[in-house]
Amino acid sequence: MRRILSYTLALLVVALTWTGPSSAADKTGRQFQANGGVQRLLYVASPGIRDYLEYGGHGILVFDIDDDHKFVRRISLDGYGIDEQGKPINIKGVCASAMTQRFYVSTKRQLICLDLLTDTVLWQREYPLGCDRMSISPDGSTLYQPSFEKDRWYVLNASDGSIITEIVPDSRAHNTVYAVDGSEAYLAGLGSPLLTVTDAKTHVVSRTIGPFSGSIRPFTVNGDSSLVFVTVNELLGFEIGDLKTGKKLHRIEITGVPRGKPLRHGCPSHGIGMTPDERQIWVSDGFNSTMHMFDATVMPPKWTGSVKLRGQPGWVTFSIDGAIGWPSTGQAIDSKTHKIIAELTDEDGRAVESEKVLEVDFKDGKVVAAGDQFGRGRIGHD
Repeated sequence: MRRILSYTLALLVVALTWTGPSSAADKTGRQFQANGGVQRLLYVASPGIRDYLEYGGHGILVFDIDDDHKFVRRISLDGYGIDEQGKPINIKGVCASAMTQRFYVSTKRQLICLDLLTDTVLWQREYPLGCDRMSISPDGSTLYQPSFEKDRWYVLNASDGSIITEIVPDSRAHNTVYAVDGSEAYLAGLGSPLLTVTDAKTHVVSRTIGPFSGSIRPFTVNGDSSLVFVTVNELLGFEIGDLKTGKKLHRIEITGVPRGKPLRHGCPSHGIGMTPDERQIWVSDGFNSTMHMFDATVMPPKWTGSVKLRGQPGWVTFSIDGAIGWPSTGQAIDSKTHKIIAELTDEDGRAVESEKVLEVDFKDGKVVAAGDQFGRGRIGHD
């Protein structure tokens, strides 16, 4: 459904401050409700697919999850995340903390910190080797910021972006995931089949996982940090590693579908997520514009179905409660029925797509919960 929405200043104030419950019927007839006065919002950073401005322009677009994913407002990034010619740079990652009420955006060159209560930029910093997809500690105090496909990760003080230390796996730094309990961080580079694990208190490398069959692309972990699920170059599907022993356990290859080169990322499956209840694994299939679903209650996981999307997916994450999956094609999928229930459009009715999205929940004018750009399992942590 495409809508052209215009908002007066008064309506924007209402959208920013109202915290009462709302409900809207989705396309399957199910009711999503914001319980207990919590307003659930989806934050979408753009340009979130390369530097393409046609999928949402420049800024952070906010949508109301419980009101059919209606567009709420655009948070301006004017003057931030741009190059010397004033052109917006690819956004590489997003993360947020309910503990500190802050939202972070990384581009290939900069890290930007915003106040979630005022929508204002607090600071922007550049780092010598650039930035990629970062992760924040559960207490909101520390950021693991990979350089842009170079040899190191910067460990940062999340309050001001200052460098605490550096970790140098020399793996072409790319994706980063904090353990749900904050004890470890997992670092994957474009140039290595090994996943690097660090002690998140000492920031010292403790071990590696793998090798997997190719360089690691997007990955996710379960709630007790016992398993990692990785996509790798050349594989339509995923592999599973044991985070305790360091061994590769399983390889799951998707068969029976056409094979070809996707438009972006150079690998068949760029994007994998685990539902918070750890019952499902969702895997991207770029060439076929499809999301494949697997039953993760058995090992190895078993294919259960697929959803055709409006474009080629390069990422997937989930709502905090796990009821909704968001592929990067700008669609919302019911995680139980696997039906598409909403499609994101901006204030001018244009389709919005991004690989950098997460949920932020508000109550009584404060952030009470923040999701994660990676779909991580959360058993034992809710």
